[in-house]
Amino acid sequence: MFKIIKDKVFRKEQNKKLKLTKSLDENINLFKSIHDNDETIIYRRFESKASSSIKFCILFDVNLSKIVEINDGIIKPIISSKLGTNIPRKKRIDYILTKVISSCDCRRASDIDEIDGFLLYGNTILLIDGVDEAILINTRNWKQRPIMEPMSERVIRGPKDGFTESIDVNYTLIRRRIRSPDLKFKFREIGRESKTRICICYIQGIASEKIIKELDKRIKKINIDGIIESAYIEELIKDSPLSPFETIGNTERPDIVVARLLEGRIALIVDGTPNVLTLPYLFMEYFQSNEDYYQHFIYASINRIIKVLGFFISTSIPAIYVALTTFHQEMIPTPLLLSISAAREGVPFPTIVEALLMLFAFEIIREGGVRLPAPIGSSISFIGAIILGSAAVEAKFVSAPIVIVVAVTGFSNFLLPKMLGPILVVRTIFLLLSAFLGLYGYIFGIIGLLIHLMSMRSFGVPYMSNLDSLSEQEIKDTAIRAPWWVMNYRSKLIAAKDIIRNNTPRSKKR
Repeated sequence: MFKIIKDKVFRKEQNKKLKLTKSLDENINLFKSIHDNDETIIYRRFESKASSSIKFCILFDVNLSKIVEINDGIIKPIISSKLGTNIPRKKRIDYILTKVISSCDCRRASDIDEIDGFLLYGNTILLIDGVDEAILINTRNWKQRPIMEPMSERVIRGPKDGFTESIDVNYTLIRRRIRSPDLKFKFREIGRESKTRICICYIQGIASEKIIKELDKRIKKINIDGIIESAYIEELIKDSPLSPFETIGNTERPDIVVARLLEGRIALIVDGTPNVLTLPYLFMEYFQSNEDYYQHFIYASINRIIKVLGFFISTSIPAIYVALTTFHQEMIPTPLLLSISAAREGVPFPTIVEALLMLFAFEIIREGGVRLPAPIGSSISFIGAIILGSAAVEAKFVSAPIVIVVAVTGFSNFLLPKMLGPILVVRTIFLLLSAFLGLYGYIFGIIGLLIHLMSMRSFGVPYMSNLDSLSEQEIKDTAIRAPWWVMNYRSKLIAAKDIIRNNTPRSKKR
């Protein structure tokens, strides 16, 4: 195992030392040695009609390149060109670039790693006899998934397009919405083997230069063999990696990314995945959605308040129920206490075991429904939950009240689909604390959660930013969504200098 890794490292070090020579045969043999036993790379030799002494060779991947463009835009123009021995060797590459090749995207290079990476990305490499440089020509021909609305982030009102697995398509969707010269795209490559392209996207003058430099610094430290999905990068650069709460957001919707860019955030696009990362990511963003800004601010505010209540219900209701029925029966109204006692008659397990069993069963049904095909997944999950709950109550494994508590808890989860993981962890901790210490344990859990959230940072920005502020402007887009004519400023902790969002005065007619 270690010998294989050592051989790979040695070969890569050797590749870095290799350089193109002026001999066409030597350059072809060099690439054949690099791509030994690789039958997808095509080597096509040809000559110019004007002089048979000047030889050429193009390299391309037969499955990733546009064959028609290679024939019509590279081979035919060169063969029919007037390139002869009358043009000095040093000027041949410039002559071909300016007067022969019709491709709009081509450049020269001499670095072997750069040339080889360009070749494996579906492009064409042109080698010229007597020249120690190569011409890189864009001839990519990838099959791409059509642009369509993301299944997991559907909206009633708003744009219906979504990101795809192509980085070129994804940054184009952003550029379409922000036609400003201040919108910047910086490209990088990560992964020793995969050489995955990534793109750092931000609006200059709005995004913080300090956060941009910190992101660039963390990306440069990544040393991994391959990046398959943006989650790889997210896990390697995020703050508080042991916390269940996310400090980097992700979305498949271009309108969400654009809205966050306009707030001063930074987007990270990764080739091969439709999930675009955005940072900094704050706790309150769990409760916000793009549709909040496409409908009346009153309805949007009500929806956010419902989501906040959903977070409380899904994390706290099981713990409070266990604490009251186990330690604090005197706090329950007598008729309700008698009803709960009658329902629990004959149940062999304590309340905490009931709660854990039912919550575990609900998570199994939910996870199974997610993995099933969409048309039948939701139906099977719903029917399975009903059948399981009824059978468990009739068999006296659990009581009817705990089924109601778990059902309310489970359905509250669906209000915050991006928060399922953190909710599961927090709910379990609260439940165990309440089982041992009653309401005191639950209160200790709340205090611990607040301390944890208050101590977190996302690229230097406090995770609970705006929620701990008494500033009128800072709280206008938190648990409620104020109207646009009131939200005049961006967050001072995220935006750099240009914090003015809206200068439009409210009309007297409104």
